[in-house]
Amino acid sequence: MLRSGRTFPYALLMPATIAMLAVVLFPLGYSFWLAFRNMSLYHFRDHSFVGLENFRLILSEPVFYTLLLKSVVWTGVNVFFHVTLGVLLAVLLNGPVRGKTLIRTMLVLPWAMPAYISALTWRGMFNYEYGAINLILTQWLHLPAVPWLSDPTWAFVAPIITNIWLGFPFMMVVALGGLTSIPPELYEAAELDGASAWQQFTHVTLPSLMPVLIPAVMLGTIWTFNNTLVIWLISNGGQPADATHILVTYIYKVAFTYSRYSYAAAFSVVVFLLLLGFVLQIMRRTNAKERPA
Repeated sequence: MLRSGRTFPYALLMPATIAMLAVVLFPLGYSFWLAFRNMSLYHFRDHSFVGLENFRLILSEPVFYTLLLKSVVWTGVNVFFHVTLGVLLAVLLNGPVRGKTLIRTMLVLPWAMPAYISALTWRGMFNYEYGAINLILTQWLHLPAVPWLSDPTWAFVAPIITNIWLGFPFMMVVALGGLTSIPPELYEAAELDGASAWQQFTHVTLPSLMPVLIPAVMLGTIWTFNNTLVIWLISNGGQPADATHILVTYIYKVAFTYSRYSYAAAFSVVVFLLLLGFVLQIMRRTNAKERPA
């Protein structure tokens, strides 16, 4: 009886464990194995072990460093605006605002909607001739129309705008949860000391939000760095002329358009190691491992 009682929790965990092995660990291990081989459309059945050749090829190509820089810009700009807008809106909505519930619901909608529907909707709004954004620019603001989808620079800016719109509600919800846990006595003590509203924000609000913001920023950075959907749909697969690719969209195209499977797997391993190094560095700097649960 005691024995069955000890094994029962493991039996409950077994379905989730099998699912994790099937959808996470096995693909990850297979990607690492594939990265050291030469599988492609031409060597689909007769692929062989090539060692570090794929990694040598990746690191010797200038396109890797160009894509890495664009990926860092893409991630940095998005996460900056996600956090800034999210915290700002959370602070505003945490105060006495009329219709607070309705406003919160409306602001959460971009995050609640399926990302591919939002991306396709924004792509339509970025249309040069009939899109809503250019119509506002030309008819309301009397500014020239912007070639959002045909100019390489604007075609890279357009997915950034879309992803900012999609991502800030998550940070807002996280910040709102953190704000509700700040004791009012801290603000009362700050007021008695003569602190201004900005000083209260920088010395009370922000430090109190850090325990919830740091994990959210870390997750947001990983999600944004690996975000294939938005930039792929908005730019129609990296157009114009593959100028809007970041690392993950380039990997997708290399694997499923050019059929260079091992090369793409090696590229994905490089991205995995980059993100793993980032996470470990953030954890070390913020002492995340030493914080009590």
